[in-house]
Amino acid sequence: MKSGLRVKVKNAPAHYQKLLAPLPGDVAISARFRNEVDLWHFFTKSKTELARQLPLCMREIRQDGMIWISWPKKSSGIASTVTEDTIRAVALSLGLVDVKVCAVDDVWSGLKLVIRKENRRKSK
Repeated sequence: MKSGLRVKVKNAPAHYQKLLAPLPGDVAISARFRNEVDLWHFFTKSKTELARQLPLCMREIRQDGMIWISWPKKSSGIASTVTEDTIRAVALSLGLVDVKVCAVDDVWSGLKLVIRKENRRKSK
C-alpha cells in the first residue's frame, strides 16, 4: 500500500493487519471513515450483502479511489453466494469496472474495482 492512504474495511478476517504488513506508518485503516476513502476493502459471503454494500462503498471512495471486494474461495469450504462473476455483474451495473484479481490469502480472493473514467465527477 502507498503512503498516506485512507483505508476503510468491513468484515475483514482477524489477521487482516498481518496480511498487509509491513505498512507505511501514515496509512490509516478504519471502519469509521465516511468519505474521501482511497481504498475500501469489503469481505462478504452474501450476494445480497454485496448488492446492498457496493453502492455505499462507491459513494464513500474518492473518484480515483478503489474498492476491493473479497469473497471465500470455493476451496475454502465456506458457504457463499458470491463469485467473481457475481461481483462483476453488480459492479458493472453501478458503473464500476474490474481491473485486477488476486488471492488475498488461502481463504479469500479479491477483485479490485474502480469508477469508470467517464463516470468520475470532475474535481472543482
